[in-house]
Amino acid sequence: MPASGDRARVPDPGTGRARGLGPAERDLPSRTDRTVAALSGAIGGPVGAHALIGRQRFFTPLRVTMLLTVIALAIGWLGKAACLQQYEHAPGELGLDWRGSRQYVALCYSDAIPLYSGERLAEGLFPYKSGWTDGTVGADGVEIVRHMEYPVLTGLYQYVTMLLTKAWTAGMESGWLPGALEVVVYFNLIALGLALAWLLTVRATFALTGRRPWDAALVALSPLVMVHAFTNFDALATAAAMCGLWAWSRRRHGLAGVLLGVGAAAKMFPIFLLGPLLVLCLRAGRMRQWWRAALAAALTFTAVNLPIAVLYPDGWREFFRLNQSRGMDPDSIYNVISSFTGWAGFDGPLQPWESPSILNAVSMALFLAACAAVGVIAMTARRRPRVAQLAFLVVAAFLLTNKVWSPQFSLWLVPLAVLALPHRRLLLGWMVIDALVWAPRMYYFLGVDNMGLPEQWFTATVLVRDVAVVALCALVIRQIYRPAEDLVRAGGADDPVGGVLDGAADVRVWRRRPPPDAPPQAGAPAAGVLVTDADVP
Repeated sequence: MPASGDRARVPDPGTGRARGLGPAERDLPSRTDRTVAALSGAIGGPVGAHALIGRQRFFTPLRVTMLLTVIALAIGWLGKAACLQQYEHAPGELGLDWRGSRQYVALCYSDAIPLYSGERLAEGLFPYKSGWTDGTVGADGVEIVRHMEYPVLTGLYQYVTMLLTKAWTAGMESGWLPGALEVVVYFNLIALGLALAWLLTVRATFALTGRRPWDAALVALSPLVMVHAFTNFDALATAAAMCGLWAWSRRRHGLAGVLLGVGAAAKMFPIFLLGPLLVLCLRAGRMRQWWRAALAAALTFTAVNLPIAVLYPDGWREFFRLNQSRGMDPDSIYNVISSFTGWAGFDGPLQPWESPSILNAVSMALFLAACAAVGVIAMTARRRPRVAQLAFLVVAAFLLTNKVWSPQFSLWLVPLAVLALPHRRLLLGWMVIDALVWAPRMYYFLGVDNMGLPEQWFTATVLVRDVAVVALCALVIRQIYRPAEDLVRAGGADDPVGGVLDGAADVRVWRRRPPPDAPPQAGAPAAGVLVTDADVP
């Protein structure tokens, strides 16, 4: 009998319960993907015609994928290890060795390390209750009091990790735990939690791949994971978002909303996923399920935020205040235009306390326009788009139009891109380009006077990254309008992430309906036809 973890699982359209895929239904990349077929030569070539698929008891696809994730995360930690080096800056006193701008030269920078002291966590203070000043003066001439700059769940994650770090330090002083600088212990504990979150992200993505379980290996081995898994705290929100989609696919709509609300309390992007679900449920007449998820998300987000907002309103507002007042980020398209043209931005030169109000309005307007365009695509396509396709388009639109695209934000796109457009060569090409942006970014921060790179070298790579993401969006839109080219729908599948949407009939469509006796639409794939990576450019 096959091991239970070896059979790919898909939701049954009739019951919503997961069922196993037979060997004939499962996608075999070494047969259908030219890149994987070439790489498989190192281990004996593509799987044979008479191979027993689904009979492996230990090295199941899920376990292999999780093992690959651990390897990628280990590489990611090693990439940050150079920033954890210690040196004796005085007799008997150790310090963190960031001499010579090591954090930039070694490409090992992580926000968690400077934030430990910068957010006053090292002092053991609760981040939203305690404030500090850094010399920034407001319009009234009074210094602005700063607080924790992250959403509540991310701030609490840092606070709890700080408490564990203090407990570890106490154990070190007692002599029964290995010693290190407190900030090094803190980073390693942060990294452990983020690694578990990314493992959960991969596990949820694996569950959503349907007949293509090996697509999750792209999430596991993504170059972006190796570079940015521990750059910031985004794996927390990514795990919640993907688990929310997993719950939706299992028709657990309330749980899906709870998980999306939890994710939004860590980083805002998971709440955007309710938008694609809204238009698809509107088209399929499944609004009751959407309202259940949306209400659960709103209640969860409120429940997490309300205690902090009531007890420490100034600390709670800091995240929103900072995002409103910050200017165009170095990685944003607005800064790319500015660096090549000398454009001063929509608001012109600003004082340190001034908010870029025009830039904020333009960025929001562009994102809303992009969301409206995605909604039109969803309602006018011959065949209802898949959830992952629209989710990828919405999150990509946010990143492309937003004034901030921190490099680790690209992690948001990784699982959605794999589910929306599982063309391995294309995705690996984009991921490599996006990951490589990190190197010129670090050397740009190093400064030209310190043998760093000029700004245009960095912004040129950002522009290439943006073009790659736009190209992926174009391909997703093409496959929405030409579903016969969609690898996920090959062989008659509909939407592995869809849950109640999977196989549902359309109720509202913005197009003229064909007469009842009209032949099937040309965009629908014929039963039994297998579309492969080799068939689509």
